[in-house]
Amino acid sequence: MNHLPIRSTTILGVRIGRQVSLGGDGQVTMGEMQLKSKAVKVRAFADGKVLGGFAGAVADALTLFDKFETKLEEYNQNLQRAAVELAKEWRTDKYLRELDALLALMDRKNSYILSGTGDVIDPEGGVISIGSGSGYALAAARALILAGRKDPHDVVDSALKITADICIYSNNQITILDLE
Repeated sequence: MNHLPIRSTTILGVRIGRQVSLGGDGQVTMGEMQLKSKAVKVRAFADGKVLGGFAGAVADALTLFDKFETKLEEYNQNLQRAAVELAKEWRTDKYLRELDALLALMDRKNSYILSGTGDVIDPEGGVISIGSGSGYALAAARALILAGRKDPHDVVDSALKITADICIYSNNQITILDLE
């Protein structure tokens, strides 16, 4: 597994009260070259009750999304249990542990960042971010919330646009999903 920082996108999720939004930019890069500008890196699971986003190698991330969806079904749409079980399998399976991606997963109560080293991180404060622009997006989202923004969709949109102006691996072709 490549242990370099993932430099391929920005995914940002925000929970304010029971409202949840998760978004990502659309840029796909290979090395220093932009190959695509309108990729969709966020997805809804469990009939719209769980949102997920990925950063890293696309084929690897899509494989992990498939595994995650299976875990969600297996554990009755329990995000926490599905995330922990996926992280265990990802860390121990000979094939899966070579996959190079990060996942951001959210429902109305929980937020998790998953990695191939077995990390299941539950960030504080209702904001979650992964990818090359994650630090910028996290800081922008927290500042917007502190400034009084109450709509998670608006916070995600604004923070990702700020990130796109700073991070060369992120763009402003943004896709945002909201929990129903």
